[in-house]
Amino acid sequence: MSEAPSTTPVCYRHPDTETLLSCSRCEKPICTRCMNDATIGHQCPDCVKDGRRTQRRALNAFGGSLSAGHAAYATRAIIGVNVAVMVVSVILGGPRAIAGAGGFFGLIGAGTPVTDAGEVIGWASYPDGSVHGIADGEWYRLVTAMFLHYGVVHLLLNMTLLLQIGTYLESRFGPMRFLALYFLAGFGGNVACYLIDAPNQPSAGASTATFGLIIAAIIVNRRLMLDTSSLTPLLITNLLFTFSISQISKAGHLGGLAVGAAVTAVLAYSRQPHRTVKQVAGCTLLLALLIAASVWRTYDILP
Repeated sequence: MSEAPSTTPVCYRHPDTETLLSCSRCEKPICTRCMNDATIGHQCPDCVKDGRRTQRRALNAFGGSLSAGHAAYATRAIIGVNVAVMVVSVILGGPRAIAGAGGFFGLIGAGTPVTDAGEVIGWASYPDGSVHGIADGEWYRLVTAMFLHYGVVHLLLNMTLLLQIGTYLESRFGPMRFLALYFLAGFGGNVACYLIDAPNQPSAGASTATFGLIIAAIIVNRRLMLDTSSLTPLLITNLLFTFSISQISKAGHLGGLAVGAAVTAVLAYSRQPHRTVKQVAGCTLLLALLIAASVWRTYDILP
């Protein structure tokens, strides 16, 4: 006498496994190896994949990625680039590139072939008879200068501030918007040096960008109605250092402060609908204005 065939359902992924469980979403039979806990019941692997594809990405208050912002990938990458450039500068410039060249209680390092090649300088004739500077076509200096430092103390001061303020701002803006803020503030400070300082006066450092980050944190906290009592003294202290130490570029710091404030206003106060489009348009306009000012300065310097 033969046995009657079993009527118990089998798992759709494992036909040899009988099961009384089913997916709460599509109702396909699933075994214990395939089930995934859900808010109500269990779901099969296919429904879990579909749910992940249709799940909306979590955004912060200003439209950036919430999870990527908290990871602070951009801040850490910027610090890594600055440290790597400093290492190369010390290798090519020797021990005096670290400290002891004078200025700021003797803690500032000497210039190196790396700083000479990338610092902000408008136009200068060098001892070997060569001419260098932004006005001579070396426009890249407006960008590279924000990654160069005169000694390790100069680097540590800027990177400590970047780690503290940058991590916070990246968590609020997300990595892409934070990078736009950092780049435009640093670029704006370097353009201010080009516009205001003597053409043969060199300038470099991430402080053009970090000044923009300080004012950005203040504006963001005001926009979110958060406390700014710890940030205002930080800004005042840095401004006092700016005007009390002769080797510090006043134009660079104030330029980074002004452009950082403008970029933050664009990012923080653009509203829906089309918030991202408004943010991109505002930042692009600021970049265009900075480039136009640099072009005007070039024609003003050249004979």
